[in-house]
Amino acid sequence: MKHADFYIGLEFVASAGFRWRCTDVGSRTILAIQLERKDPNWYQGPPYIAKEVVFDEHEMARCHATNADALSAAVKEHQATAHPGYPSEAVWHMLQARQGQSYPHAGVLRFDRLRPDGEILHPFAGRQEEGEWVVDLYLPFQENYEVMPERDFIALPRVTSADLQLRAAAKKNS
Repeated sequence: MKHADFYIGLEFVASAGFRWRCTDVGSRTILAIQLERKDPNWYQGPPYIAKEVVFDEHEMARCHATNADALSAAVKEHQATAHPGYPSEAVWHMLQARQGQSYPHAGVLRFDRLRPDGEILHPFAGRQEEGEWVVDLYLPFQENYEVMPERDFIALPRVTSADLQLRAAAKKNS
């Protein structure tokens, strides 16, 4: 969905199929509450008992008006993407690394980054190592792990669809 599609009171589907209700529309963001309770008193407001969550442009683009729209978009994305996905062992490793951590810079983990050599870096956890923040990375095309100082990681550009296609082509040709 686009920013212009949202209005106060709109119900929509976001990540993992959860239902949300838009509670405010800003100039670049929206606020919404997750509709997870049966008791309607949780949704009286403003102010709301339920926590309002900020959706930026990136998150709004992954929202859908209906479950059918969300499913259709997921199928199209799967068919069009050059991303190799994540094997179950890698997902397990990434979840284990995050368990019990209190990494304060969660925004760093939102976007894959592109290394100068064209490798895709997927951040999955952050931690302090010798007084410096580092980011644990998964390299999906190599099925390998690396660690990088946080300051170096955030200086890299975000991955685009074109970057994924180039990396997939390079892997195919190697």
